[in-house]
Amino acid sequence: MNRLSALLAGGEVTIPTNPELVELAVGGGLTLGALALGYLASRTLGPRLAEVAAHRAGLKGGTFQPRIAQMVRHLVAALLLAIVFASWPWRPIASLPIGLAWSAATAMFAMKILRGLNLPRWAAWAVAGFAFVSLFSYAVGGLTPITTILGDIGVEVGDTRITLLSVTTVAIAAIVLYAVARLASRVINHAIGQAKGFDPAQKLLFQKLAGVAIIVVAFFVGVDMLGIDLTTFAVFSGALGLAVGFGLQKTVGNLIAGIILLMDRSIKPGDVIVVGEDVGWVNKIGVRAVSVITRDGKEHLIPNENLMTEQVENWSYSDRNVRVRIKVGVSYDCDLKLAQELMLRAAAESPRVLETPKPNIWLTEYGDNSVNHEILAWISDPEGGIGNVRSDVLNRLWWLFKEHGVEIPYPKRDVYVKTLPSVPRTGD
Repeated sequence: MNRLSALLAGGEVTIPTNPELVELAVGGGLTLGALALGYLASRTLGPRLAEVAAHRAGLKGGTFQPRIAQMVRHLVAALLLAIVFASWPWRPIASLPIGLAWSAATAMFAMKILRGLNLPRWAAWAVAGFAFVSLFSYAVGGLTPITTILGDIGVEVGDTRITLLSVTTVAIAAIVLYAVARLASRVINHAIGQAKGFDPAQKLLFQKLAGVAIIVVAFFVGVDMLGIDLTTFAVFSGALGLAVGFGLQKTVGNLIAGIILLMDRSIKPGDVIVVGEDVGWVNKIGVRAVSVITRDGKEHLIPNENLMTEQVENWSYSDRNVRVRIKVGVSYDCDLKLAQELMLRAAAESPRVLETPKPNIWLTEYGDNSVNHEILAWISDPEGGIGNVRSDVLNRLWWLFKEHGVEIPYPKRDVYVKTLPSVPRTGD
C-alpha cells in the first residue's frame, strides 16, 4: 500500500478518473453498436446490393460479388466509427477502442474490395496495413511521428530527395488508383455492353475508348494527388516520342488500325473471314492483333495493320449468306434429269441449307468419264463450317443414287494388245 501511494505521488502511474471511465464506457458502447449495425447491414443490404451489382454493374460471378456483403459490413462500421470519432473530443483512453475498431474496419474493407478485384494478395495487404497504421496513429495521437521517421529515411538523387515516405505514398496511391480504374472499367464496359442501339463492333469501340479515357483520367488524378510537377515530364515525353517514332511504331500503328477497324466496321467480332487457306471467325479485336479461330480450333493472331493494308475475304461483311459449291459427277448412261432432281432433293433435305435462295444445279462439263455438275446451296451460318455441309449433302446423295440406280462413275481404261512377245519354251 505504501508502494502504491509512493508511485501515485511520484506520477509514475495514472489511474483513470471517473469521467474518463465513463467516457471509455460510452466510447466502447458506441464502438460495439457501430460494429453491430455493420453486421446487420451486411445481412439485410448485402444480398440486395450483390444482386444489383450482378445485374446492373456487370459484377456477377468472379470473386467480387461474393465479397459484397462483407464489404458492406466493414464499410458501414467504418463510416459510423468515423462519425463517432469526429463527433466528440474523446480523451486518449476512450479514443483507443474507437480508433482500433475504426482502423481495423477500414483495413478490412480495403482488403475485401482489392481482393474482389483480383489484385495480388501482397498489394491488398499493403493497402490494408497502410490504412490501419495511418488511421490508428491518427486516432491515438497523430501521424506526425510516423511521417517524420519515414521522411528522414531517404537518398539524394540529383536535386531530388527520395524518401521512404514518398515511395510508400506513391505505391499506395498507384494501387488504389489501379483498383478504382479497374472497377470503373468493369462497370462502364457492362453499361456499354447492355446499351441498345449499338452493334457489337460499336460497343467494342466505345469500350476501348472508355478504357483509354479511364487510364488518362487515373494518371492525371494520381499526378494531382501526389503534387507532381508536370514540367518534370518534359524530357521524358520527348524520349517517349522518339521511342514511339522508332521502336514502338508498329505497336502504335496496330493500336490505331484496331480503332479504325472498329470504327468503319469492315471487320467485326463474329465475322467469318479467310485466313490463308483456312476459314475462321473473328473472336476479338485486341490492341495489337485480331484473334481468328478456325474450325480446327487453331487461333490465329493477325496484326491489325495487316488487315488494314492487305486484301481480306470477309464472308459476313454485308450479308451472312454464303453459297457452297459441291461437285458431283454422274455416268453418261444414267437418267440425267433424274440425277439432277436427286441432287436438288439431297441439298434441300440438308438442315443447314436455306430454302431461300433455293439450291440450284449447274451442269459444268462433259468430262472424260462423267457428266460433271455443281450443286449450289446457300447457308446463313458460315461460322459453323462449310465442309460439314458438303459432307452432309454428299452422304444423302449417295443413298439417293443407290436407291434409284444412278451410277457414280469411276475412271476406266481399255488396253489393246496388238502383239505379244514370244516366250521361249522350256527345253528348247
